[in-house]
Amino acid sequence: MKPRVDFYTASPDALKAMIALETAVSKLPLEKPLIELVKLRASQINGCAFCIDMHTADAIKGGETPRRLFAVTAWREAPFFTDRERAALLWTESLTQVSLTHAPDEDYEAVAAHFSPKEMVDLTVAISTINSWNRLAVGFRKTPQA
Repeated sequence: MKPRVDFYTASPDALKAMIALETAVSKLPLEKPLIELVKLRASQINGCAFCIDMHTADAIKGGETPRRLFAVTAWREAPFFTDRERAALLWTESLTQVSLTHAPDEDYEAVAAHFSPKEMVDLTVAISTINSWNRLAVGFRKTPQA
């Protein structure tokens, strides 16, 4: 796949805003392993090879097990995830595919059962941020290093 535009250099101001948002997400008080699972799942749905590669590596550096990472695509069937992680992954899928799901009440109720209102907003901002990164990377064909 041939890269299109280097979005970092094409619009430095836009990327400064994205980096500031990512920095803010990194400071949210949600569990870092949970955030990496969310980033990985959204990136899988969006088909973002660059972000899948990055967040798999980041998760492993943070102590995540390859077994759990391999199972993220089948999190509903895999016994490796907590109820809180499952709620976050469900919410990630619901919001990443919002044009199809419209974030149904049952998905909201599932996340609300395991997250405070503040945590739900923080989680939603983290999901929104990775989806924005995915759209940049997929749209402009940013690929991982071989």
